[in-house]
Formats: sequence, structure tokens, C-alpha cells
Amino acid sequence: MNIYIGADHNGFEDKNRTADLLKSLGHQVIDEGDRQLDREDDFPVYAADVAKHVLNDKGSRGILICGSGQGMVMAANRFKGIRASICWDIDEAFLSRNDDDSNVLCLSAKKTNWREMEKIIQLWLSTPFEHADRFIRRIEELDRIG
Repeated sequence: MNIYIGADHNGFEDKNRTADLLKSLGHQVIDEGDRQLDREDDFPVYAADVAKHVLNDKGSRGILICGSGQGMVMAANRFKGIRASICWDIDEAFLSRNDDDSNVLCLSAKKTNWREMEKIIQLWLSTPFEHADRFIRRIEELDRIG
């Protein structure tokens, strides 16, 4: 699977670890930046780049990391068709995929340690969408908004 990743300075180190993890799992990783640590960078740029690629590359997913995860999830969800979720634990990761067919995972570098991030990422990637009628209906409702 193609997985687009992005992070601001707060998530820079974890983004690089994420890339290594994804490659070890056999995924194609496309790094949308930042490519060097820059304390003055702005998260919306990376969220937009990842969101656009996920929308244009059917079957791909995205992973975004910033300090709280909140900025990335807000920015990514501005794009129709993106269902970005912020996950602080594996329960949320499971539900975001199973119920909501999340296609972008957002993580908090300040609130989630690497070991927990790794578990979240692996579960999020391995959980299929359930395709229950009620979940499909709700996603269609989301797509009609805006």
C-alpha cells in the first residue's frame, strides 16, 4: 500500500521512525515532509499535501504527526473525501478504521510515546472497514457535507 506521511517539527522524529516501520511492513512510503527539522515550519502544509495525495491515489492512506495531533486532523479534514482521525490508543485506531473507514491517521507527538504509536499504526493499518450499512450511510452523509 502507498502511505503518505507528513509531520511538523514536533513530529519530525516520529515521522522518520514511522517511515522505517512502514517500510519494514512492506509498504511504499512517500514522505511529504518536512524533510529536515525546522522549528518554524507549519503543519497545514504537510496535512494538505498528504490529504491531496490520498485523494488522488485510490487505496492509499496517510499518516500525519504534530504536537497534539489536533492541528493535523483539522487541516486534513478540510478536504472532501478525507476521513482523518486522531488516535491516542489502539481502541480509537480500531474504531476509526472499522466504523469510519479512516484514510488518514493523525498522531500526537507530545501525548503518545513511540511504543504506543507503533501499536496504533499497526492496528490502524491492519483493521479493515466493516462495510456495515449504517457505517456506509454515515460516510455518505459526511461526503454530502460542504
